[in-house]
Amino acid sequence: MEKSCTLLLHFDKGTPAIANEIKEALEGNDVVAKIDALKKAIMLLLNGESIPQLFITVIRYVLPSEDHTVQKLLLFYLEIIEKTDSRGKVLPEMILICQNLRNNLQHPNEYIRGVTLRFLCRLNETEIIEPLIPSILTNLEHRHPFVRRNAVLAVMSVYKLPQGEQLLDSAPEIIEKLLFAEQDPSTKRNAFLMLFHCAQDRAINYLFSNIDKINDWGEQLQMVVLELIRKVCRTNKGEKGKYIKIIISLLNVPSTAVIYECASTLVSLSSAPTAIRAAASTYCQLLLSQSDNNVKLIVLDRLNELKTSNREVMVEMVMDVLRALSSPNLDIRRKTIDIALELITPRNIDEVVMMLKKEVVKTQSGEHEKNGEYRQMLVQAIHTCAIKFPEVASTVVHLLMDFLGDSNVASAMDVVVFVREIIETNPKLRVSIITRLLDTFYQIRAARVCSCALWIIGEYCLSLSEVESGIATIKQCLGDLPFYTVSEEGEGQDASKTTPHVTTSSVSMSSRRPAILADGTYATQSAALETAMSPPTLVQGSLSSMGNLRSLILSGDFFLGAVVACTLTKLILRLEEVQSSKVEVNKATTQALLIMVSMLQLGQSSVLAHPIDSDSHDRIVLCIRLLCNTGDEIRKIWLESCRESFVKMLADKQRRETEEIKAKAQISNAQPDDLIDFYHLKSRKGMSQLELEDEVQDDLKRATGEFTKDADDANKLNRILQLTGFSDPVYAEAYVTVHHYDIVLDVTVINRTKETLQNLCLELATMGDLKLVERPQNYTLAPESSKQIKANIKVSSTETGVIFGNIVYETSSNVLERTVIVLNDIHIDIMDYISPANCADVAFRAMWAEFEWENKVAVSTVIQDEREFLNHIIKSTNMKCLTPPSALEGDCGFLAANLYAKSAFGEDALVNVSIEKQTDGKLSGYIRIRSKTQGIALSLGDKITLKQKGGV
Repeated sequence: MEKSCTLLLHFDKGTPAIANEIKEALEGNDVVAKIDALKKAIMLLLNGESIPQLFITVIRYVLPSEDHTVQKLLLFYLEIIEKTDSRGKVLPEMILICQNLRNNLQHPNEYIRGVTLRFLCRLNETEIIEPLIPSILTNLEHRHPFVRRNAVLAVMSVYKLPQGEQLLDSAPEIIEKLLFAEQDPSTKRNAFLMLFHCAQDRAINYLFSNIDKINDWGEQLQMVVLELIRKVCRTNKGEKGKYIKIIISLLNVPSTAVIYECASTLVSLSSAPTAIRAAASTYCQLLLSQSDNNVKLIVLDRLNELKTSNREVMVEMVMDVLRALSSPNLDIRRKTIDIALELITPRNIDEVVMMLKKEVVKTQSGEHEKNGEYRQMLVQAIHTCAIKFPEVASTVVHLLMDFLGDSNVASAMDVVVFVREIIETNPKLRVSIITRLLDTFYQIRAARVCSCALWIIGEYCLSLSEVESGIATIKQCLGDLPFYTVSEEGEGQDASKTTPHVTTSSVSMSSRRPAILADGTYATQSAALETAMSPPTLVQGSLSSMGNLRSLILSGDFFLGAVVACTLTKLILRLEEVQSSKVEVNKATTQALLIMVSMLQLGQSSVLAHPIDSDSHDRIVLCIRLLCNTGDEIRKIWLESCRESFVKMLADKQRRETEEIKAKAQISNAQPDDLIDFYHLKSRKGMSQLELEDEVQDDLKRATGEFTKDADDANKLNRILQLTGFSDPVYAEAYVTVHHYDIVLDVTVINRTKETLQNLCLELATMGDLKLVERPQNYTLAPESSKQIKANIKVSSTETGVIFGNIVYETSSNVLERTVIVLNDIHIDIMDYISPANCADVAFRAMWAEFEWENKVAVSTVIQDEREFLNHIIKSTNMKCLTPPSALEGDCGFLAANLYAKSAFGEDALVNVSIEKQTDGKLSGYIRIRSKTQGIALSLGDKITLKQKGGV
């Protein structure tokens, strides 16, 4: 049976020591060799090895040594050896060490006395300790504080033994006298701790008799005082008021550890606004004064908890919380902003937005490398503020539009999305936003931002001047037509034969790759521009002053070209409504058609490495046809339906946010038979304002059910698992609690027999990535009695695990025979420690791109036809095609499809096939496999075999 251990040491098993060598070294006169031998012996014994006859060698040759290191190691050795026999009786040879311990306790050197007293704290054998008690008490009056503080701990450990009160019945009285006379802070702390654990009334008496001196006590003693207050207030809530006064007085001490514990204790004991305000103020003070980022994060977690339970008080502290933005750490800034956003009200919104604006301006300095990411967080925060309080949008929107050309694409995208929402929800700002957007459009360097900005221009340029300015801005950014010359096309053909295609260094493009959609399926995208682009070197000519749209289109981004065509089409259609001159309308239409045709020519030429994709081609052709033949129905769709869809999207988003707020604001109600205290009928005599507030808040919480809302008995019943049968002599059931990566089994064992069960042990084992932290001990169970046994289990991965085991016991009638009851298995599912959360589409796709969520298998096959290869996969694996046949082909030489499969374990899996024909006629590409937890194995005949970890 495994036993408790009070000493842990690292042991290198590479070169184990030999018992004979250890004995020889201990018997010699070399002190260094003795120290080394003792260390080896201790490590061997700790790791289960046995060294016979070593104890006698130690008594003869080590015990008389005067070296302090040898004496300390000797005490470690005595601590770990077995001191009792199988029946629990102390071994006779242990009497040999009693005289040595007594000599140590009377040694002239205070170090020897101190380490011996510390050793006695870990002894449980009464027969060894009893003759040493007079020497222990003598050390309480030693001149050196090191001896006194360890003597107090020795007295406490002796008093806490099963027969401790008989051995040392006057211990509390002795320690109390010592406490009043003691001056050393550590000794006072240990003495107060002894009274706290063994004689709580005496500790309280000492506390109140020295209440005026508490602020002058040492940090260690003040921490024990706070622990005492927490314990007393939990058992006797009626006396909370006088203890809360002590806590508030301790908030002024210089020790940061003490004031942090004071704030935590205040929050746990009282709901009075004065107490909560004092705790929040203390947390904010620590947030600014501490330089350790871990401390700041912990304090922010405490403030976040306060925000949940005491929002009204925390609203007053929002500006103090925002001062934590001065920290350069992004995690601290993110957590600070999250807390502040939930505390904004009409009263403080202007101050909060002003603070955020100042921080945005600071990010332009470029001193920190993560300024772009920080600016993105600030933009999102300002966006949230503007949605909650539209009146502040006018003060921030123009400042944020300066960052549309930000090199951080994510930050620029947040700005343009913010502008898109504000321009719809704030009609008064539309004219100024459009004017500002047209003035700064040329600064935008990212394709995704350009696409969103073009949509805004196409939808919200309503007046004649705005429409004309929009068309002129787009023409200016596209530059002169055509996009290439015939000579450049010839050069491009020659270059394509000798060198591979060239892309810009800052534009990450892939010719064909699948993108994950919001519903989990794949779609094919022809190019992905994740970072800001720089002027390309693809097309020859004088391009030093090239417009942003022209640069991106010449880089091969024809999706942006299709967006440009759609925007021009909307502007021309709106120009027909606001421009009375048909000549001007026809002129603008002709210029727009010329731009679209030029893009189609560029896409079909050999100047670029990859031709235009079919989707963008069809979109541009549709715009050309529309401008050549306009109908009222089509005009209504292009000019009204798009905006209506966007308005519906915003309304749905607002509705979902409102529902979430309502769900969070649901108040739990009290039960009909709960006790109600009438505050006005209570006596106020002798109560301070703080005590009065605390009483009122307690009554309110009790009346609204906040004291009982966590005790959801129905949910607890659902988590109880039956481990044995009702007819078994021992009935057992477990309540499983899963908290992050810890699993706690609270097992109730009931003896249903008329006999006493001895050495009852709950033996557990695990399968999967679960690990038992500690093994339950043996117990004795009286007839028809019950026992609560707890087992802690650590989770090391997100895989399904199984806990199984037995209950083993002996009966009083037959001690030699052990009975075994096999328990039902406990299945720990992955869903038990995964909690649901919301994730925006943009964040989901960013995480999907960052992490390797899927298995990607390279394809190389002799099959030269894409359709034939896909049909071969489907037939070989019995998969189902999710993509309609008409949508399988992107363009010539490329194929993409979504397939549905069953994994080797019967679970659903999604397979995406992306195949491209190479110049030599062979097919190459990837097959991506996504399944929930287990693997998938697909055999594709002789051509290719796909395997994923966990499959068969």
